[in-house]
Amino acid sequence: MFMGEYHHNIDTKGRMIIPAKFREALGDSFVLTRGLDQCLFGYPLEEWKLLEDKLKTLPLTKKDARAFTRFFFSGAIDCELDKQGRINIASPLLSYAKLEKECVVIGVSNRIEIWSKTNWEEYFANSEDSFSEIAENMIGFDI
Repeated sequence: MFMGEYHHNIDTKGRMIIPAKFREALGDSFVLTRGLDQCLFGYPLEEWKLLEDKLKTLPLTKKDARAFTRFFFSGAIDCELDKQGRINIASPLLSYAKLEKECVVIGVSNRIEIWSKTNWEEYFANSEDSFSEIAENMIGFDI
């Protein structure tokens, strides 16, 4: 399980250190793709396979299903950790998530998310104000 918030920098070559606490669970190789809310999602291979299997069951005849699957898979890349625990993030993903220098890596249960520091702070500030309301809406999910 991934949890926590870590602040790291991306160098000019698009490399970023993955927090040490996440490296073992991610494995030597994992999948990084466009996420929702203008961040990147990183999945261990076994979690990616589960997600892939679920997305394969979406009906090809549904426009939203096709669009979501395209969005998700077209941005996906295999990432490998180097000896320093860094990954190289492809430029289309850097652009999508507006990653420049300062970024935030968070653990979200079965995945990691990589955010630009600015986007994360803005998202967190906006969500923090409505957290009670969000929690109230989650009651129907047995949480």
